[in-house]
Order: sequence, then structure tokens, then C-alpha cells
Amino acid sequence: MRNKKVLFVTQAAVIAAIYVVLTMFIAAFNLASGNIQVRISEALCILPFFTPAAIPGLWIGCLLANLLTGASIFDIVFGSLATLIGAVGTYLFRKHKFLCTLPPVISNMVIIPVVLRYAYQLTFIYNGIDFSIPFFALTVGIGEVISICVLGSILLNVLNKYKDVLWKQ
Repeated sequence: MRNKKVLFVTQAAVIAAIYVVLTMFIAAFNLASGNIQVRISEALCILPFFTPAAIPGLWIGCLLANLLTGASIFDIVFGSLATLIGAVGTYLFRKHKFLCTLPPVISNMVIIPVVLRYAYQLTFIYNGIDFSIPFFALTVGIGEVISICVLGSILLNVLNKYKDVLWKQ
């Protein structure tokens, strides 16, 4: 029983650390935040497919990454919440290889545009009409599709070959 708890905490901590490192790396290219973002660390959101330990690992990793990259308090709270919701969704859809990639995309497309618009005061106004939230939903969604549906699916297929070694409980 104790070994399972230690394994769970260790897996969560390693996933959180990898998420932070990947986010800090991509932040050097100015792609970790903003209205156009391809946060490669989001590819890790497929990990709840393999282990529930990824859920707290991704949430803590996103929280720490947002703190370290100087995000606003609203982004720290709601951005991390979007990742948490996405991770739980991935876990719930773990029986479906492709569908499990969609919850993180959807949660980020719904939550992050509001954060960008109101926490960072970013706008996209065309002909006097504020299209900020739909525009940011599109741009964030594209980045999430690249990160999760493309890179995450590749990661899922590679890790699936070694699941018995990597994720034994």
C-alpha cells in the first residue's frame, strides 16, 4: 500500500517537473503564453491516459510554470484550473485514444480567452466590434491542437509501447 502512494507522488512530481522545464524552455521563444501560444508542455496532458498521478502533476506543473513565467494571478489560478479540468477529462476519456486529447483543448479554449481578454486586457477589435474572446479561442485552440492533438498523440503512441514498464502500479 505504501509503495503505491510513493509511486503516485513520485510520478506526479516528475510530471510536474517536466511540465515546468518544457514551459520554461518554450517561454524562451515567447510561445508559452499570450494570444498565440504553443506550449509544448501541454502535450503532457495525455499522461492521465496512463496514470491518475498525472492529474495533480499537470496541475502543479502548470501552476508552478505560470508562477515562474510571471503570469497574472488570474492566469495562475484559471490557467492552472484549465489544465486540471483538461487532465481530469483526459483521464475520463482514457479508453479512447483520440477523444482523450480533446478535453484539454476544450477547457483551454473556453477559459484562457477570458483570461487573455480581462486579465491581460488584450483585444481584437474589428470594425468597432470586440471579437477578442472568439479570436483568442481560435488562436489558443490552434496552439492546443498542435500541442495536444498532434504532439500529445505522438507522445501517447510512443509511451503506449512502454506502458507496462513506465506506468506499472
